[in-house]
Amino acid sequence: LHADAVPYRVCMTLTPPLCHMLRDPLLQERYVRHLDNLIALAHKEVARTQHDPQVHPIATLYLDRFLECRHWFELWNRDLIARFAALQDAGRLEIITCAATHGFLPLMQNRPEALRAQIVIACESYRECFGRDPLGIWLPECAYVRGIEDVLQEVNIRWFVLDSHGLMFANPRPRYAIYAPVFTPAGPAAFARDRDSSRKVWSAEEGYPGDPAYRDFYRDIGYDLSSEYLRPHLPPDGARKFTGIKYHRITGRGAEKQWYNPGQAHAAVDAHAEDFMRTRMKQFEELSQAMDRAPFVLSPFDAELFGHWWFEGPEFLDLFIRKSVYDQQAYRLGTPSDYLTEHPTQQLAAPSPSSWGNMGYWEVWLDASNSWIYQHLHAAARHMTQAARAFSDAPTPVQDRTLRQLARELLLAQSSDWAFLMKTGTASDYAAKRTRDHLLRFNRLHEQLLANTVDTDFLENCEWRDNIFPQLDWRVYL
Repeated sequence: LHADAVPYRVCMTLTPPLCHMLRDPLLQERYVRHLDNLIALAHKEVARTQHDPQVHPIATLYLDRFLECRHWFELWNRDLIARFAALQDAGRLEIITCAATHGFLPLMQNRPEALRAQIVIACESYRECFGRDPLGIWLPECAYVRGIEDVLQEVNIRWFVLDSHGLMFANPRPRYAIYAPVFTPAGPAAFARDRDSSRKVWSAEEGYPGDPAYRDFYRDIGYDLSSEYLRPHLPPDGARKFTGIKYHRITGRGAEKQWYNPGQAHAAVDAHAEDFMRTRMKQFEELSQAMDRAPFVLSPFDAELFGHWWFEGPEFLDLFIRKSVYDQQAYRLGTPSDYLTEHPTQQLAAPSPSSWGNMGYWEVWLDASNSWIYQHLHAAARHMTQAARAFSDAPTPVQDRTLRQLARELLLAQSSDWAFLMKTGTASDYAAKRTRDHLLRFNRLHEQLLANTVDTDFLENCEWRDNIFPQLDWRVYL
């Protein structure tokens, strides 16, 4: 889009952990090794399928794709964050942040220092990556409770996003429903997610990604071909896994799948991008007749949808953006910050506690499967605050390092993903282990700090293992 000088404007969240991982030399090197492994496998597939007119072009497509990824990654000095920052500086992207480690903020109400640290550390990380302050934030799990906006105001964040009912149940009721933001009593504006447009793209049942022409995610040569053939490209234990090379299309619900046809998939993408544009045109035309100001429709999506679950998703975005810019005049693309700049006067209202989880509140992250973690998280947050106060005057270098690592372990233990995985059961043992490991390291370091017997070998191992936020200032817990 940028190379073609398309005047697009979109908003993206790049979370602090993601930014850290994308900048980490160890993970960059692992990614290159991963690409090289895929390129070698794709070369074998091109040779294996050379006499198959249906599969060979798809194998060649994958090889070209992996080689292109390798080329651009090295050309950009392996620094994707700098590329995103350049697009933001050019005015095409607005990049917003998230809480430091995606902690579920409403369940930190009783430890406000911990809640505040999640937001303040996120903003510090953002400034380090992008050289400016974030204007907006994606609240983890879209979860809101009264008081969060006070911290957002403190760090000069202008807006955040709620699920629909978080705004619809605001006090007083919003005059324009979810199609205009409200200013909270503390200042930052609250925007609401439009479920209708979201559902059309996100849902595999009702939306576009389930179209039979699209590539099937679950059929992969990692399970279809022989172990002997795949062995050089599998983990050392030989366990089968997804390779990313998939030759079938969704076809239908049955086990039998037809071969993927990129041409048919592209035709479906074009039709779906056109349909999404025309549906939005109709939506805006109807809203404009009922409102005395420009309506705002917010359609947020998990980035993993595009390219991962929905292989053709990036193509859909590209075509939808181009059609929106050139083929219609009912609406234009913009970000919440743009809207607030153009419409600085909005209704004042107090949003309702809410999240975008099942039933709309906290039950995904607080139920019988995961409630055991919170007494330990709250205790660790209390100890972190007490330790920060006790050593704030003149800590020794080792004490300073220990306090920084305590903060890292606490932040990582607070990630909402662990509770989510325990609830869904998809990786509950792993999630419980991660929570315990971070808390055990926190507790051991905390006990050593108080006893003035810090084991520097153990500290160094923790610093190597959990090295997020290298410039973290533990004094935020004061």
